Amino acid sequence: MAGLGGDADEEDEDEHVAAEPASEHIDLDLVMDVPVTMQVVLGSATMPVANILKLGRGAVVKLDTKVGDPVDVVVNGRIVARGEIVVIDKEEQRFGITLTDVAKPGSKLQAHKSRAA
Repeated sequence: MAGLGGDADEEDEDEHVAAEPASEHIDLDLVMDVPVTMQVVLGSATMPVANILKLGRGAVVKLDTKVGDPVDVVVNGRIVARGEIVVIDKEEQRFGITLTDVAKPGSKLQAHKSRAA
């Protein structure tokens, strides 16, 4: 429709740009400041509701993870890494994680064997 104010070459360029895959034009800087939720999953436990209702302050729940087992690092519901718990500051009782396995871009790690079931 070159007769309506534009010429055919401009339209062809617009169509060409629209036809290119969007992945070629992604600017990752646009998402670098977007907050995501990161969790370090120590373990899990399965118990009847009756036992859960009996839990109170000071109760100890036995997890399926043993001391020294790797823990999962989960970002927005996906396991992206695995690591070991470390003490960062004894006075403030702060913990951290040393990463031992990190998923490659486009892949994901499987849940730890003891938590996969």
